[in-house]
Amino acid sequence: MFDIERFIEECQAAVREDRTHKAARDVLARANSDPAAVLAAMGEPTRAGVTPLYKSGSLTVLNVVWGKRMTIMPHDHRMWAVIGVYTGREDNIFWRRLPGDSTGLIEAAGAKSLGPGCAEPLGPDVIHSVTNPLGRLTAALHVYGGDFYGVERSDWDPENLRERDYDFALHRRMFEEANAA
Repeated sequence: MFDIERFIEECQAAVREDRTHKAARDVLARANSDPAAVLAAMGEPTRAGVTPLYKSGSLTVLNVVWGKRMTIMPHDHRMWAVIGVYTGREDNIFWRRLPGDSTGLIEAAGAKSLGPGCAEPLGPDVIHSVTNPLGRLTAALHVYGGDFYGVERSDWDPENLRERDYDFALHRRMFEEANAA
């Protein structure tokens, strides 16, 4: 049986043990080895959104629910992350900065589809965009190696792929628009 409080305690201990993503990834991999148990504990998702479950200077745990066929533009975290989808699917495009470019342009560099049971690590320099390709909600636990809300970050305009300051209000609106659709 998955217990969110115990999971958070194990994530806290993992971050104290190892400041990299490795120990936290192991914690998420164990928890998400039974995605049905995580879903039973978290409940069937009913709305797109980001729900903070825990936040400190060294660790943030979020429950992220992607709307039906929702896409979020390229963005960074500037800290490591581990993603554990427990229902649905999320498709990630990974981006890299153009070599020698000082304007913040990026280009696609790879892709990976994540489904139930995964515990996918993302390094602190990763830039990715996310799409829920399904006609139903997708939900995942996201574990971050820092204060997700306290770090200056970037996202990239989806039309011209130019870097700009991350806009939390814009991202909240995108989740609300997904709920309205």
